[in-house]
Amino acid sequence: MKILIRNLSRETTEAELRAMFEAFGLVEACNLVMDKETGKSKGFGFAEMPKHMDAKTAIKRLNNQNVKGSVIRVKAADVPGASS
Repeated sequence: MKILIRNLSRETTEAELRAMFEAFGLVEACNLVMDKETGKSKGFGFAEMPKHMDAKTAIKRLNNQNVKGSVIRVKAADVPGASS
């Protein structure tokens, strides 16, 4: 399941983001979206977890958590062409 993480502190690293989700299971991929001009985080990213139940648990537990002074928003990513 692909997961969207929004409202991240600009100081949050990809390694920290991955570690947050690995607490709930295997993470296949994790990336922050970076600004091409500045090279800094745009404040959101994605994680991919192969086990649906692990992903749902991570979403439930991490949504609305305060991480580095920002209350993050976590939800299943809308994937074009995918059926729920």
